[in-house]
Amino acid sequence: MENKELILNLRVRKIIGISIMLAIAAIHWFRIGSYLKGDLYIYYYSYASNLLIPFGVYFLLCMNEIQYRLLRKWYVKALIVFGITTLTEIMQAFGVHFLGETFDVIDILMFGAGVLTGVFLDKQILERFMPFWKLNQTN
Repeated sequence: MENKELILNLRVRKIIGISIMLAIAAIHWFRIGSYLKGDLYIYYYSYASNLLIPFGVYFLLCMNEIQYRLLRKWYVKALIVFGITTLTEIMQAFGVHFLGETFDVIDILMFGAGVLTGVFLDKQILERFMPFWKLNQTN
């Protein structure tokens, strides 16, 4: 990859990663779930962050895959995010209140859904519509 292409790729990755994290922050800041009623309200406040945060963290890792060769494969990024989020949930099952207080198996399913949504956006949308997004795996 040429130096000019590399700089463009780094900039776009940073813009996309930061934009996703700002959108997630805005969803939390403006308390989007407060406009929901009934069961939808309960489900939103129980599981939305478990979907959104792994999605965002996946793209934080995408921002760094140019510098860190280990992160260039989608499944490595997905396993890192899913593994860490699942570990925090398992810690809650043993009474260690780290990033939450109650253990819920559905949280783990939502972590997986968030990571898979990130992978889908990365591999099926961004690589398809932004050809420079895909890195040469040998670089």
